[in-house]
Amino acid sequence: MPVDRAAAYRPRFGATVSESGIRFAVWSSAAERMWVSIFDADGKAETDRLELQRDGDGVFALSVPGLLEGARYGFRADGPYAPEDGLWFDPDKLLVDPYALRLDRPYRYDVRLASPRGQGGDSAGLMPKAVAETLPIVPHAAPAFRPGGLIYEVPMRAFTMRHPDVPKRLRGTIRALAEPAIIEHLLKIGVSAVELMPVTATMDERHLPRLGLTNAWGYNPVTFMALDPRLAPGGMADLRETTAALHAAGIGVILDLVFNHTAESDELGPTLSLRGVDNLAYYRTAVDDPGRYANDTGTGNTLACDHPVARELVLDSLRHFIVHAGVDGFRFDLAPVLGRVDGEFKADAPLLQAMRHDPVIGDRVLIAEPWDIGHNGYRLGGFPQEFLEWNDRYRDDVRRFWRGDRGMVGALATRLAGSSDTFGGGVQTRTVNFIAAHDGMTVADLVRYERKHNEANGEHNHDGHNENFSWNNGVEGESGDPEIAAERDRDIRALLATLFASRGAIMLTAGDEFGRSQRGNNNAYAQDNELTWLDWAERDVALEDFVAALGKLRREVPALAQLDFLRGSAVDGSQIADVEWLTEAGRAMGDANWHEPDRHRLTMLLGNGDASGGRFAVMINGSRRDVHFALPVRSAFEWRPALDGSVSGGGRFGVPARSVSFAIERPQAVSQGD
Repeated sequence: MPVDRAAAYRPRFGATVSESGIRFAVWSSAAERMWVSIFDADGKAETDRLELQRDGDGVFALSVPGLLEGARYGFRADGPYAPEDGLWFDPDKLLVDPYALRLDRPYRYDVRLASPRGQGGDSAGLMPKAVAETLPIVPHAAPAFRPGGLIYEVPMRAFTMRHPDVPKRLRGTIRALAEPAIIEHLLKIGVSAVELMPVTATMDERHLPRLGLTNAWGYNPVTFMALDPRLAPGGMADLRETTAALHAAGIGVILDLVFNHTAESDELGPTLSLRGVDNLAYYRTAVDDPGRYANDTGTGNTLACDHPVARELVLDSLRHFIVHAGVDGFRFDLAPVLGRVDGEFKADAPLLQAMRHDPVIGDRVLIAEPWDIGHNGYRLGGFPQEFLEWNDRYRDDVRRFWRGDRGMVGALATRLAGSSDTFGGGVQTRTVNFIAAHDGMTVADLVRYERKHNEANGEHNHDGHNENFSWNNGVEGESGDPEIAAERDRDIRALLATLFASRGAIMLTAGDEFGRSQRGNNNAYAQDNELTWLDWAERDVALEDFVAALGKLRREVPALAQLDFLRGSAVDGSQIADVEWLTEAGRAMGDANWHEPDRHRLTMLLGNGDASGGRFAVMINGSRRDVHFALPVRSAFEWRPALDGSVSGGGRFGVPARSVSFAIERPQAVSQGD
């Protein structure tokens, strides 16, 4: 039976608007008293403070007759104040509703938000107010994302801040994605779905204001449903209408969400919402010290996703974005946190199981970043079969091959074929392949910098990963030498061609298709400036066109976008093997070839399961000299270049040094006799 999506999403908590007024509800197992504070239309003056009534299950609720949609409000809670015991109740701290649907202003860090009880005064003037509203239901539709398609990771601010064809008032916002020039670009390079880096309301880390920096990425949320007013001044309508515009163009929308921590941070952090509502329920604390937060995230606190009420909040947040915006799926930051039960990751954890089987969430695209910094936190390949996973082994092995590391040809083949060593538990791969992401060096910087250059972050270059498997082609940083520039361009193209030839979903971070650089900064989260803003006017259009050609090729060659693991043999009654691994001479790779430490050449020959159809060849020349590759020839067929490279007859292709060439097998034209 069809799912009644409206009925499936009826959260118990938050502000529910009706014809008679507004019902406020919040849960706390430890608070002794709770109030709702009502504010004027400007959100400045508190016009009323009404005590909520508690039932036997920890729900504090009150219906306020006559209160209209658009009312601004916040909660206050009282109870024991004993941080050493994990209790932070302070009625002077205005708390944002964990179920807030909209905020009237962004969060701003202020040291007074972290003041002890009785010392900081009323925090209402420092806090945004939740806005009570009702939201329309978006009709259900299957996810627009195609399996094996291209995911395009979008940093919301940086993406359009300098785009000349986006109106200034829209630059850096969600609505900018619906602009014709943006959709045209996405279609040009073959994007299947955009993955929006966090768009929910966020607060700067407390050390950033004194450095004159702001968090540009958004991975420091406070509330999980309300969008950041800087990115969505129109609230959920901005996301809903932008999603509809992208769907009309055949492009899906995936939200990158953070359910592993909040900006309330560690014991020195501000009290903004969950900490003041019920700290011990919403956050994990040390087993022997309730006053100290578990820190599996490296950000100061960790959401207690094994607690039923925290789990309910996460699930309600996901349903919210599906039902009210129509999004196609989610990428989960530091996803092992979502599967931790009593601190240990379990693939069958209640939250992960609930996502898979939920009538609203269950058919969405689910993507895990499968690592955190907690105990046994690296879980690549360990999530349920319904989850795709970011594959950092793919990233590192492909980088190392093209850097020229020895003994990497076998690892490269494994990554090209879908990483069966990691995801081999099923018939299809669950990998999300990427060369670069928001976190780390850009593709262009991989071939310009051997070392990170994060001085602009104000942490003396101590932040960010030290090992990037990068190389500089002879000069660290920018160079005016045309030979070095040509070598770097060649390497960038080789990296991107490898990505588009790989089995599984692939991901490209916005701007990597036209050579964006962050000048070697591999942790640019706090650079909301021209270091990260994409330079559309000076982009490398030739490289962009190359990526567009790669995207077109991937869409037109079914074998490139399929997900079944390659077995190296004929399958399902077909007459040709799904893959053959060949040397540059066209012979099958033998054991000795796979173990040649200095082998940097390989052909992946993909079959289509039907002897009457042509095969597809990916010829990889990682050496520093041009090499002729030979392909096996069949009668009645001929090999033709599919993208670049030159054919010299008889299935021989000249593949330039440090490059990838493609060839497709076609039936020979039959000449007509007299």
